[in-house]
Amino acid sequence: MAVDRRKFLRSAATTGIAALVVRPLRAASPEDDMPDIFTAAEADRQLPRDDEIFLDHVGHFVRDPQAASAALTRAGFAPTPISIQVNPGAEGDAPRLTGTGNVTAMLRRGYLEMLFKTADTPLGRELDAALARYPGLHLAAFSVADAAKAHRRLTGAGFGTRPLVQMERPVETETGTGKAAFTVARVVPEAMAEGRIQILTHRTEETVWQRRWLTHPNGALGLLDVVIAESDMAEAARRFQRFTDRKAIQTGAGMAVPLDRGRVQLMTSDSFGALLPDVAVPGLPFIGAYGVAVRSRDTTEKMLRQGGITSRRHGSVNAGWNLTRFARGRRLESDPPSLRPGWGAPHPGRRAVQDFSFGLARMPARRLSFSR
Repeated sequence: MAVDRRKFLRSAATTGIAALVVRPLRAASPEDDMPDIFTAAEADRQLPRDDEIFLDHVGHFVRDPQAASAALTRAGFAPTPISIQVNPGAEGDAPRLTGTGNVTAMLRRGYLEMLFKTADTPLGRELDAALARYPGLHLAAFSVADAAKAHRRLTGAGFGTRPLVQMERPVETETGTGKAAFTVARVVPEAMAEGRIQILTHRTEETVWQRRWLTHPNGALGLLDVVIAESDMAEAARRFQRFTDRKAIQTGAGMAVPLDRGRVQLMTSDSFGALLPDVAVPGLPFIGAYGVAVRSRDTTEKMLRQGGITSRRHGSVNAGWNLTRFARGRRLESDPPSLRPGWGAPHPGRRAVQDFSFGLARMPARRLSFSR
């Protein structure tokens, strides 16, 4: 397959979408056409209740929102329009720019976010500093029913916290302009060296997850995991336990923190390299990959091929490479845990699912390979 190298490299400079790993799903439920993609222990709904905590979204830091949107499209997603984030002003005052805007790929469960700078604010400068390391994954966000309560819990758990923030962004709906509103609890940057690790509460579910944005040509359905390489995995596991208020468990590749929906997978640099041998790690800690469930391996592979994206099959899984990042996904097995390849945490209740891992590992553009 021929690829326009210049066009490909222009897209490559923006996001860093990489590898897919896929397995068959159970049939969709007749109620909402949503296949069964989570374990029996996980909640299969968009937003948490009571004291639940979900893996809500992951975020790429990018320079060019138009190029990021084009890159998502090439990977088979249906991206939302570009949106600028603001903090509400005091009564009678105009909203204030937060310093970032986004383009998203909204999923039936969770979403993927591409963040770019809009103003010279503390948040905008943080994005610049992260981009100086590499363009790609720098954010993992967890959703709860009450961000203010989570903020108090984080403070009590010994984290340095920032003030609770109310954020908004305008959203075009089918009936006019609406508003996406969030309450965000953030810790100070040095508290979570992995990147922007935050907790939020969604206040406008219907505006954020509009049905027209939930169907993707590549069949993407839901966010499953985020994978992080660590210099001190045991310390990181203790920290993520305190951050999420959930216990870490041992896995075949390292440690994992299972949530009420989704998981944080932690591993050493050596384990990460064994799992993703094509990935150049820019430094530790490193948010290196995430998993997305899709409907059909064949459909996903077709969309990758149409987008000029190299892909390979490894037995019953499918791995594809795109943009500035490469990753090689491996199958998540149900048992036995000691023999499980990849990053698979024990999933005693997991039914047969299709795991689509978008690996976000830094790879210089000069090392991109192209199929012919």
